[in-house]
Amino acid sequence: MTDTLRLLYDPDTLAPEAAALLPRLADSDPAVRRIALLDLADLEDEGSLQPIIDALKQDAAADVRREAAQVLASWERTEVVEALCNALLDADTDVRDTAAQSLSELKDAASGSVLTRWAGHADAFVKASVLRALRELRYTGAFDVATQALVHTSAAVRREAVGVLGWLKEPGALDSLASLASADADPDVRRAAAGALGFASADASGPVSALLGALHDDAWQVREEAATTLGKLRALNARDELIASLGDAYWQVRLRAARALGRIGDAKASAPLATLLTHSISNLRKEAALALGELGDRSVVAPLREALDDRDPDVRKAVRIALQQIESENA
Repeated sequence: MTDTLRLLYDPDTLAPEAAALLPRLADSDPAVRRIALLDLADLEDEGSLQPIIDALKQDAAADVRREAAQVLASWERTEVVEALCNALLDADTDVRDTAAQSLSELKDAASGSVLTRWAGHADAFVKASVLRALRELRYTGAFDVATQALVHTSAAVRREAVGVLGWLKEPGALDSLASLASADADPDVRRAAAGALGFASADASGPVSALLGALHDDAWQVREEAATTLGKLRALNARDELIASLGDAYWQVRLRAARALGRIGDAKASAPLATLLTHSISNLRKEAALALGELGDRSVVAPLREALDDRDPDVRKAVRIALQQIESENA
C-alpha cells in the first residue's frame, strides 16, 4: 500500500515533512492513519491537500474519513468544497455531519458556485446541508435555488431555504415566506419563516397579516417568533394583537409581546404592560418595565415606583431605567 501511495503522491513533489508522512498514511492501523492526517494538516501546505482529500473519499475507516472532513474545513479550494459535498453522501452519519459542518464554515464567496450546483441534488440531506452552507456564506447567487427548495417535501430543506432567503433579504421572497409562516405543515418551518419576514416593511400587508395570524399558531415557538418579528417591524397595526398576546399561556410569548410593544411605542399598551410588573416571573417583570420606559407614558409612573422594591435586582434596575426614560422624555 505504501508503494501505491508513493505512485499517487510523488515524494519529490511534496514538502519533505509531507513526504515523510506517506508511510503512516498507508498504515494498517486506522488510528495511525488518522494521526498522520492531523500531522499533515498541521503543515498547512496546500500542496499536501490531495492525500487528505483522497482519505476522505477512500479510506476504509469512518473515523479517518471524519477526521479528513474536519481538517479540510481549513481550506476553501474548489476541489476541497467538491470533496466535502461528495462526503455528504458518505455511508457513515458522523462523516456526513462533519462534512456538513465544514461546509457551513466556508467564507470565500468563490465556493458559492460549487455549492449552488450541489443544491440541486436529489438527496434531502445533501440539499439541506448545502443550503445551510450557502446561508452561512451569504452567497447572493443562492436566491433561485433557495426559492425552488421552499416547496421541497423535506421540512429540513424548506427550513434551510427559508434561512437563505432571510439572509438575502430579497423582496421577491416575501410572499413565499409569508405563505410558509401561515400554512407550512412543519412548526419549525413556520417559525423560521416568521423570523425571516423581519426584513419586510411595517406596511407590507401580506407579511404583517401572516405574522398576525402566526400569533395564534398552535406552536408557542411560532407565536414567540411572530411577536419578535412584529416588534422588529414596529408594525403599529399589530398593537392590539400583541396586547392580547400578553395573556398567552406561555411566558416566552408574553415576554416577546411586551418587548415588541415597547418597540412599537404606542402608549395605549401602557396599562396592559403595567399589569406584568407584579407577575411571578421576574423576566416578564423586567421586560415590562423596559417596555414602559420606551413608551415614556407618565401614567405608569406610580406602578413603576412601587416596583422599585422588587425582590429581583435586575427588575429593580430595569425599573430605574424606565423611570429615568420617562422623566427625560417628559422634561
